[in-house]
Amino acid sequence: MKRQSGFTIIEIIIVVIILGLLAATALPRFLDVTDQAEQASIDGIAGGFASAVGLVRGQWEVDGRPSGNGGAANNTFVTIDGQNIGINVTEDTVNGIIPGYPTGAQRANSNVTAAAITADQCGQVLNLIMQNAPTAAVRVSATSPDIDTVRQSALFVKEGTGTFADVCFYIQTSGLGALPPAAGTDTQTGLDNSNLNGFSYNPANGTVVVFKNKA
Repeated sequence: MKRQSGFTIIEIIIVVIILGLLAATALPRFLDVTDQAEQASIDGIAGGFASAVGLVRGQWEVDGRPSGNGGAANNTFVTIDGQNIGINVTEDTVNGIIPGYPTGAQRANSNVTAAAITADQCGQVLNLIMQNAPTAAVRVSATSPDIDTVRQSALFVKEGTGTFADVCFYIQTSGLGALPPAAGTDTQTGLDNSNLNGFSYNPANGTVVVFKNKA
């Protein structure tokens, strides 16, 4: 009968060492690819969002720059794909406010200088102007929705505060360990965004700014 033999302990140790070396080499590259994928994802969403903002303003121009077509001076909207989208028609060149950009669903006051943009209205902008908009969890309070609920969506939506009042923030939820605070110290976004990816939207002038600061 032919004798069967297996691996020696030395051979097994050598294989384990080789696998460890391969893992140590491949893992950083895999993590880097993951980071790049997340950054590409937020770039894609922000790019689509910015294009949609431009299309809404274009529709406002095509419609003859309506103002007060909702029955009141501060109730202005355009209709796209059967959806009424609220439009800011305040113009203030001193403060850089340009009319014609979306502010959420049609409502009694769609002007950004007369009523603060809420997180809910920021979420409305996202869902109204984008086809197949990414799923989004809207901030209700410092503890709501809870982080487990937020992680089930692609974006966390919040409004700005202080200098960034009336600015919408759309934060990538991948890897979030806790809800982002209401405000932070970053001079560009007003967020504590040292470990956040996302983009902001200012309905006063249509500006969309991407931030990719995830460690």
